[in-house]
Order: sequence, then structure tokens, then C-alpha cells
Amino acid sequence: MKMTAVSVAVLGSLFAFGTQLAHAAPDWGKVPKRDVTVFHAGVTPIEWATKKSDHSGATGLKKGETCIGCHEEKGGLNFNMKRMVKDDLEPKGTPKTLSFPVTVQAAYDKDNLYVRLSFKAPAGAVDKADKDSEVKAAVMFANDKVSQGAQVGCWQTCHSDARTMPGADDKKTKYTKDGAYELMQWKSAKGAKAVDGSVTDKRAMEGGGAGVKAEGTKSGDSYTVTFTRKNPGEGKVIPMGVAIHADHAAGRFHHVSMGYKLGIGADGDIKATKQ
Repeated sequence: MKMTAVSVAVLGSLFAFGTQLAHAAPDWGKVPKRDVTVFHAGVTPIEWATKKSDHSGATGLKKGETCIGCHEEKGGLNFNMKRMVKDDLEPKGTPKTLSFPVTVQAAYDKDNLYVRLSFKAPAGAVDKADKDSEVKAAVMFANDKVSQGAQVGCWQTCHSDARTMPGADDKKTKYTKDGAYELMQWKSAKGAKAVDGSVTDKRAMEGGGAGVKAEGTKSGDSYTVTFTRKNPGEGKVIPMGVAIHADHAAGRFHHVSMGYKLGIGADGDIKATKQ
């Protein structure tokens, strides 16, 4: 059968439409929302968090307790952010807004996992080193080989000898001593590509295998960022953390979440809804 240019075009359109149906965006109106508080952590790397003389919660971590199990109350965090100044946990100065909520939603289908972040990005950053992106949003997933990954979220990538920490090597990036994290990030800079990366013995901003796609929209000072990536598998529970760089912030001058568990068709702090 000989196909005309018109019939080829029609077939192509139908194929494209079918592909869109197979990978349609979730109906976010039917996906539950979970508010997560992100905060400026200053110079409190994993070495600080696990040292009893610095952090009283270190004892609980050794017993298997989670950070949110101790610190999350009524949808917020119960610790005193004034310690940033009092205990010199941010020698360069704190941002105007020390913490703010991020609404997290997650959904999945046969092929993909979708994560949506909604938040108001505060002004008043101390370090505005990123001239290209006003805002960056990231999500990290830890594998089961990361020590305490299910307890501390992305804290195992933050070390006292990494760049932007006081007196540290400016070339040393985030890293983990065991296991690996998947990293996906959206940048507001015009034409910026979604980051599909990883953190192992060093941070890589590309080369990941998750097939990450990201899109973001802005309305006033509010952002909505949606990530699409390969579905890791129904029934899995994956440790995750969220980070927001606001007002052109760079390096450690972000706002980060504590560790949460994402359940894909399974129980978790954040539950992905099947679509």
C-alpha cells in the first residue's frame, strides 16, 4: 500500500497523540498535598548533626530515629532558628527568611514518577552568586546503601570539607561516603536544561539515567515546578529531600528539607498517587 504525504502526516499526528495519552500529565487536583518546611541550615553538615556535643539529636540518630520524627510538629519544625546567630551556625549572615513551606505532590503511572513542588520564593538572600537563575529547585533520592539515608534525607551529601563551607576546598563538591543519590534540579535561567545527575564520591550534574524532565512556572512570587522521571518501581519506598535556592542563592545558601520517605504505591511520609 502506497502512503501519501497526507496519510503519513495523519498517522504521525495520531501516533503523537497516542504518546501524549500514554504519558499524560497527572490530574494534580486529585493528588494529595503534603507541606514540607525547608530551612537555611547554615554550617550544620552531617559531621555536626551526628556529633552529640553539637547536636543533642545525634543520640536519637544512632538509635534509628528520623530527623522529622524529632523535629516536625503540626506541619512545621520545632527547633529554634535563632541558633543560627547565637551559636554562629552561619558565619556569613542569615537570609531574611530562615524557613518557608513547600507543598509537595507526587503521582505515578506505568512509566513515570511525577513530583510537583509549589512555593513562594523569598527574597533577602545573603549570597547571590548565581546571576543566571533567580530560583533553583531540586529533589534528591537516596538508595538503600546510603548510611542513615532513610533518617536524614540528603544530609549525607553535606560535609564540612565541601565547597562554600568555612575554610573548605572550593573545588570539592557534595559527596557521600557510601551509596548514591539521584539528583534532579530545575533552574529558572532562560534555556536551562533539567539536571539529571547524581551524588556518589562527587556530585555530577549530568549523566544520570532517570530521564529527568522539568518545567517551572511563576505567578507573582510563587513557583510551581514539576519533575518527570522514570518510575523507580511500584511498591518502593525511597528516602528523599528537597532543596530550594531562592533570590539568586548559590552553594550552601539554599533552604533544605529534612529527610522524608516517598511511597510509590506504598506507605510513606509522602505518598505518590497512581494515575
